[in-house]
Amino acid sequence: MEVTDFAVVDLFCGVGGLTHGFVRRNFPVAAGIDFDATCKYAYEVNNDSEFLHRDIKEITAEEVIALYPEGHRKILVGCAPCQPFSSYTATRHKAKDEWQEKRQWSLLDHFGRLVRDIRPEIVSMENVPQLKSFGDGEVFDNFVGTLTELGYEVWYDVVKAYEYGVPQSRRRLVLIASLVGRIELIPGPNRDGDYVTLRDAIWNLPPIEDGESHPDDPLHRARKLSALNKRRIRATPEGGSWLDWDEELILDCHKKKTGKTYKSVYGRMKWDGIGSTMTTQCTGLGNGRFGHPEQDRAISLREAAIIQSFPPRYQFFDPDTKLVPTWVERHIGNAVPVGLAEAIALSIENHIITL
Repeated sequence: MEVTDFAVVDLFCGVGGLTHGFVRRNFPVAAGIDFDATCKYAYEVNNDSEFLHRDIKEITAEEVIALYPEGHRKILVGCAPCQPFSSYTATRHKAKDEWQEKRQWSLLDHFGRLVRDIRPEIVSMENVPQLKSFGDGEVFDNFVGTLTELGYEVWYDVVKAYEYGVPQSRRRLVLIASLVGRIELIPGPNRDGDYVTLRDAIWNLPPIEDGESHPDDPLHRARKLSALNKRRIRATPEGGSWLDWDEELILDCHKKKTGKTYKSVYGRMKWDGIGSTMTTQCTGLGNGRFGHPEQDRAISLREAAIIQSFPPRYQFFDPDTKLVPTWVERHIGNAVPVGLAEAIALSIENHIITL
């Protein structure tokens, strides 16, 4: 069989990181579905696919089935928003009652509901590693149990995105399941340590100052720094952090015993290393090790997107509308890295051609 015999629907599609990996492997993508309407332009213009602004908790299996072109086999993929399963939220959720906990879990439960009712030949899910242990493992175990009961061969593991050409230290839980035989993720081609570095990824972008946008690319823009934070970044060597500062520059919270554990905050990345995990606040100097390796600023939106392995000219907003940086930053941080998405698609392609 060929990839064109199948069609993909992407749940929780965002701006299309996971979808774009399938597009690059020539899979027909029927549609993406997401509750965030601000993702629509980027999803559609980059992937030539339909975006549905819908709540996954309300959409029916019949509606999703209708999206697949007639005669195509079905692939259902998605990355449920990971904030409910993060280590921070998992700690806080202990103080919540059972109803609130189940409300957080429900997105993955609805993914399982759609799998049960649609019975796609192939399923893939990507999320944070903490999902495996969230709720004492009940959330993830229930999802895997649903697939197993339906007759799927299931493979899952926590993988390192940098082994798949993504220049950052992101670790993700990837699951692939098939109704028609054994399936697994391909080994990372960069496992031998020949990783894509920040130098490889963003060296050629033109220099900009903090608070500045490049005239040829509005997304290549960096947040304005306060005078104090400008002094801090200038005092931070490549690969360094606030631990390298003079006492007068150190925040009071970092002088406390509890603050000393946050060693990466206000840090600079290294040219010949990989970047930090991109988050929904990855262009803020004080939010992690997001300082540019050389220039006295935090990374730009475009640099963050490239570190997420989006193509350098991926469009994140309609040029006829006003750019809202916080939206784009959220979209970038929430996305499945395209390099990892393409590896998932290639793994499914390898599986398909053996059928």
